[in-house]
Amino acid sequence: MTSAVVFAYHDVGVRCLGALLEAGVKVPLVVTHKNDPAEHLWFASVFDFAERNSLPVVADPATLDIPKSDFIFSFYYRRMLPPDILRQAKQGAYNMHGSLLPKYRGRAPVNWAILNGETETGATLHEMTDKPDAGRIVAQERVPIGPDETAVEVFRKVTDAAELVLKNNLNDLLEGKAELRPQDLSKGSYFGARRPEDGRIDWSKSAQEIHNLVRAVAPPYPGAFSDGLRILRTRIDRELKAQHRGAYKEEGKWFGGCGDGKVLRLLNVQEKR
Repeated sequence: MTSAVVFAYHDVGVRCLGALLEAGVKVPLVVTHKNDPAEHLWFASVFDFAERNSLPVVADPATLDIPKSDFIFSFYYRRMLPPDILRQAKQGAYNMHGSLLPKYRGRAPVNWAILNGETETGATLHEMTDKPDAGRIVAQERVPIGPDETAVEVFRKVTDAAELVLKNNLNDLLEGKAELRPQDLSKGSYFGARRPEDGRIDWSKSAQEIHNLVRAVAPPYPGAFSDGLRILRTRIDRELKAQHRGAYKEEGKWFGGCGDGKVLRLLNVQEKR
C-alpha cells in the first residue's frame, strides 16, 4: 500500500487529505497547526478530521520525527518544508497551491489575485523544492473570478478545484506516470503575507482598485476600512459622479468618491463605535 505523510491545514487540507484516504493511501502521520485564538476560524479543522479518521496527528510540534513514506504532501500547510524533510519521501514531495503557477507564488494567492483584478485563478499541484512554489507542475485546474466575488467566494471554488486536480491526477502520480512540466518563473509573480492594516482604503485610487480591495479582504478576512468605517461590500456605479473623495452618506445611503471621479455604492458599512 502506498504511504504518504501529510502536512495540511484549512479546507483544502481537509478535502485533499480525504481524497488520499478515498484512494486507499496509507497516512502514517498528519502534521497541522494549532488554531490561532486571534484568528477568526471559518474553515474546517484538519486536526479534528484526522482524529475522526483515526490518523496519527500532531499540531505545531517543536521537533518532528517523520516516518519514512513513499510521498509527502502539503495541502495549505502554512510553512515551507525544509529539504531534509522533503528528501525522506521516496517517490516525491508535492504541494497544492491556490493559484495558476507561476503566477501568485507565495502567500494569500486568492486575495492578491482579486486585489489585482484578475478574472481567473485556480489550483496547482506541483513538486516541492527548496524555493517556494517553484517546482515542476503536475496539473492545474482553472476557476473564474466574477467581477463582484469576494475572496471567500473564490476560495471555495479554489478548494473544489484543488480536490478535483488531486483526484484527477493521483493515480498517475502514485504509479509514477505523471508528466511534470517545469515552471518558467520569469513569467510569474511572488507575493508576501497580508496584514489587517493593508485593508486601509486610499480614496485617491480608482473605483475599480478600491472595489477590488474591498472584495479581497471582505469577511471572514479583516475587511477594508476608512475613517471609522468598515466597508465590507461595494458596487461600482456607472452613472453617478463623485461629489468629493471619501465615504459620504446621502439620504440614508453610503457612497464613496474615488480618485478617478467615479462612485462606489457602499452596500455594507459598519460604523465603528
